[in-house]
Amino acid sequence: MTINTRQEIQEILNMPEEVFWKDVAPAARKTARDQFGDNLMVTAMLAYSNICKNQCLYCGMRAGNQIPRYRIPPAEILDLSKRARADGLSRMFLIAGEDKNYGFDNLLSLVSGLKEQGFNLSLAAGELEKHQYQALYEAGVEEYVLKFEMSDPKSFNRMNPSTDFHARMERARWIKEIGMKLGSGNIVDWPGQTQEELVQDILLMKELDISWAPNIPFLPAMGTPLAGEKRGDFLTNFKEIAILRLMMPHIKITAQQPGYDGKGGLSNSQGNLDAIACGANLLFCDLLPDAKANDFRPVDGRNVSGMKHCEDVAELTGLTLDL
Repeated sequence: MTINTRQEIQEILNMPEEVFWKDVAPAARKTARDQFGDNLMVTAMLAYSNICKNQCLYCGMRAGNQIPRYRIPPAEILDLSKRARADGLSRMFLIAGEDKNYGFDNLLSLVSGLKEQGFNLSLAAGELEKHQYQALYEAGVEEYVLKFEMSDPKSFNRMNPSTDFHARMERARWIKEIGMKLGSGNIVDWPGQTQEELVQDILLMKELDISWAPNIPFLPAMGTPLAGEKRGDFLTNFKEIAILRLMMPHIKITAQQPGYDGKGGLSNSQGNLDAIACGANLLFCDLLPDAKANDFRPVDGRNVSGMKHCEDVAELTGLTLDL
């Protein structure tokens, strides 16, 4: 099964649940297996700062939100990562809020240190200048993650008032021009999203030729203007995962997804198993101590767990962890 057109995307999004799980999800899972074998990719995650200058309406780390803030210096991060490397982890996803005061030289030092430790590096540090992306690439960043969140410019500008859609897309182009892979994606079923906007999101991921789709459903966050909204539809999110796998067999797709019972955050075992059944293939091992990990919360109850969770999911699925 292949998916290429707007009409084919709409047919799956409108498909009855039982038909989706019977026909489409297995085809997406087979595509993932054909591409990656019986492997489940694991990436270490380190959130080095939860300070952010932006005021995105949906994010729990927005500048106006009253949460405990932290900023971890490079030396401390490199101590944490050294232990992860000794445990066999070879991929690192370095992430932060858009913290302009962390210091770009500090970020370059951190990237260089992680590269010296032998990590394949992905980084999410927000919107930067082109010369900064170039410097990060030269220091060892192979993939830059910059989510577009919403493909409709008016919706994006309303939900992300600290920037604009043109600026976000310009930086996505810079990342690709420099030679880095681009991780990017959307929020599924955010309040007010139309199906046409969701279809356009999926087509934009294809157009951008992304390497990783870090999509999750909308999850409300305390202290934000959208805190009282209901969570996004999980079935729609699983359908998007399957569509992306069938459209772009080679990409990474986040398997760390919430479950219907609301327990365990993004490390809900059933949510992760359902995502894998739809073709997702990437889990995270959070390296932060619990106290700081709980403060890195773009959504409530994020709860991205450590290696034990990854091992449990591998056992439940019969897949082999690819570190």
